[in-house]
Amino acid sequence: MKKVLVLEDEANIRSFVVINLRRSGYEPIEADCGEMALEQLRRHPDIRVALLDVMLPDIDGFEVCRRIRASNAKIGIIMLTAKSQEMDKVTGLMTGADDYVTKPFSPAELTARIDALYRRMGGDVEMEDTGEIRQGPFRLNTRNRTLEKNGERVRLTQIEYSIMKYFMDNPGKALSREDILNEVWGRDYFGELKIVDVNIRRLRIKIEDDPTMPTYITTVWGFGYKWGF
Repeated sequence: MKKVLVLEDEANIRSFVVINLRRSGYEPIEADCGEMALEQLRRHPDIRVALLDVMLPDIDGFEVCRRIRASNAKIGIIMLTAKSQEMDKVTGLMTGADDYVTKPFSPAELTARIDALYRRMGGDVEMEDTGEIRQGPFRLNTRNRTLEKNGERVRLTQIEYSIMKYFMDNPGKALSREDILNEVWGRDYFGELKIVDVNIRRLRIKIEDDPTMPTYITTVWGFGYKWGF
């Protein structure tokens, strides 16, 4: 059974999400506060996707996301944000989330987002080539899905890994935001293009010598991004 952590302090919303996840073949693991969510992750290390509400009675969802990411780069994280709080979306992505869903949301939309992220996390096992891609100071290992820069491991989320692989498969090519969104999140993704920009910003912080003056991931103004040296 595919496990999904559901962190939501409002019982009626949590129950709504849990019922629909079960109908879609998932095993929901419930938590009504941040500390309980972290404990559930310790009890269930095979959880592959976590839904995190932002507003919680103890620690907020952003802090839960940070703590998860400090020890687990592979789990998929979706933030549940209020529709009116635009900054919640960006903050959630910058703290390590892979996606966000705004309230109110439909069961179909939420399930589609989880399905897509679960696939990206490797929940449906697909064999990938066992080679390496070496470009400049970078080495991408496509067997264990890791990145090194000058021999030092760079901790990436699985979404970040997928972006890096797409870039390194297309060196010197200008890739539109739509290209990146379709390749990494899938053509059935419901979300906004800004998720690409925020993840690129997060990647630059991790791989660039100076993220304010990027030399590896450069912006193609009005279009997208290009990977090169």
